[in-house]
Amino acid sequence: MISISNISYFIGGRALYENASAFVKPKNKIGLIGLNGRGKSTLLKLIHGEYSLDAGSISKANDCTIGFLNQDLLSYQTEDSILTVAMGAFKEVVDIERQLEHIIKQLETEYSDELVSKLTKLQEKYEQLDGYTVQSKAEEILEGIGFVTADLHRPLKEFSGGWRMRVMLAKLLLEKPSLLMLDEPTNHLDLPSIEWVENYLRNYEGAVMVVSHDRQFLDNVTNKTIEVSQSQLFTYEGNYSFYLEEKELRQEIQQNAFENQQAKIRQTERFIERFKAKATKARQVQSRVKALERMDMIEEVVDDTAAVNFKFKFNQQPGRWIATLKDVSKSYGPLEILRHTSIAIERGDKIALVGANGKGKSTLLRIIAGTEPVEGERTMGYNVIPAFYAQHQLESLHVDNEILDEMKQAGSGKTEQELRNVLGCFLFSNEDQYKKIKVLSGGEKSRVALAKTLISEANFLLLDEPTNHLDFISENILIQALQQYAGTFLVVSHNRYFVSQIANKIWYIEDKQIKEYPGTFDEYEYWRKKNETVAEPVNKETPPPAVKKEATPKSDETEKKLKALNKELKTVEAKIESLEAEKTTLEDEMANPDVYGDFEKLKAAQDKFTTNATALESTTKRWEEILTELDQLNG
Repeated sequence: MISISNISYFIGGRALYENASAFVKPKNKIGLIGLNGRGKSTLLKLIHGEYSLDAGSISKANDCTIGFLNQDLLSYQTEDSILTVAMGAFKEVVDIERQLEHIIKQLETEYSDELVSKLTKLQEKYEQLDGYTVQSKAEEILEGIGFVTADLHRPLKEFSGGWRMRVMLAKLLLEKPSLLMLDEPTNHLDLPSIEWVENYLRNYEGAVMVVSHDRQFLDNVTNKTIEVSQSQLFTYEGNYSFYLEEKELRQEIQQNAFENQQAKIRQTERFIERFKAKATKARQVQSRVKALERMDMIEEVVDDTAAVNFKFKFNQQPGRWIATLKDVSKSYGPLEILRHTSIAIERGDKIALVGANGKGKSTLLRIIAGTEPVEGERTMGYNVIPAFYAQHQLESLHVDNEILDEMKQAGSGKTEQELRNVLGCFLFSNEDQYKKIKVLSGGEKSRVALAKTLISEANFLLLDEPTNHLDFISENILIQALQQYAGTFLVVSHNRYFVSQIANKIWYIEDKQIKEYPGTFDEYEYWRKKNETVAEPVNKETPPPAVKKEATPKSDETEKKLKALNKELKTVEAKIESLEAEKTTLEDEMANPDVYGDFEKLKAAQDKFTTNATALESTTKRWEEILTELDQLNG
């Protein structure tokens, strides 16, 4: 459908792409990944025709249509309603509607057979294009991505940039192009909307190419991954999780090849150094010098998942209670956000506040921070030092400051070397630390603002969408920082992977009340979906007490089941332990140069590794099933 052949694109003297190639086939669902600044958004614009190539070609099939959702659409404004804007996807239908209205008006005053004939033809065409259903389709998609029915007739300009982006996404989805290109679509979506878009894209008939740093979104939507790295496009035939596994194997092979090449280079250089002064060896020496010059150098693998170590020191330790809300209510005119709700944050809590947009998550964050007036009692605990991070923190950075100077002005009391170490953890090299804030990208500014927040003496962090604009490596660093953070934090985020790694409690707002789930995000999601399933047959005639009556005579049977399951659990856990040990052995075997250098041995080892991985996955799944069954039987 689309062929990207040996493309080159330069910005100044820097090659963003150089002889890079890739293919997009019909029904491909492609995740376009890579570090910030490597050219992901640029590639989408090159495909769309907004930028011109310096070399190479991008060929498209004649019937290929492209729909492109990019961040530039945030600034689009119009007096038209959001429904009208979305209906722009059906341009031909809308044009026919206008023509029909005009002809009907004409017929009121000047009836003629010619006009009736024209009206009949237009009506037939209108029916062929499913004109009577297009509005309901537009309403369905707009409501699917988070709009309520009352919003549909409001002018687009009344909405924020994020909501305008949703309208443009709806318009693209309705157009159904051959290739749908989306640049960070989840940045402006809440969890229910993300899940809706995931489901829509999975069933989308055309091809999809999406730039995203949301790992779970990529896993749920894509079946192919293209990595932008080293000015090239590297293709992996699977989703993001497949990419991680495959990349690890590729890197292992590359590292072994690099080490072998380096050993050969050292051997050749020793020969040259030893015999360069001997006339009898002159020809051999020259031959080896030329061989070194002709050698295609293999790059050393750079570990982009390296662990970092943050040292958090607090001069003040807080008491048991960090913050409490008692009988709190909050409204904006007729819009009620919270109603007589109470909750408390305890020292050591790592809380993620999740849920749909418009429920009041950011408002709640500001209430706890003390920047939002509220009815009721808000109390900050003893010795609590809060720090607040939100996207507006990027605007408070001093644009003429160098990064290091900006960190010094944060008033943390840390030495210059300590600040340098922190910046190093956030991927700023010694040279980068002297860059001015004004030349940084959005992602780099986010890293600076986050670093400033984390070096403060704060023992209580409030973070509003901290992963926006962060690439995978930066996100991984933030996860590690929060995992090592000895204080308490409350995070608002729609990034499911991020939340699953850092939270030990989940907050959500329901029925104007702040509610708490005492567990991880994965446990919360399982509980939420289970409750949604159970809620469906609520109208059945059989009353719940009837179930309880049956439970008593089955106690003996239940005991037997419990014993059997506990016995199986021990067996399964032993098997998992054995399989994990086998996995480690196989990994060591594949890393062995003797095995790596022998294709047949390597293939045999890889086959064993695949069999082991399959067995480990199925055994782990059975272990989870047993635990679920035990939970159900125990109450």
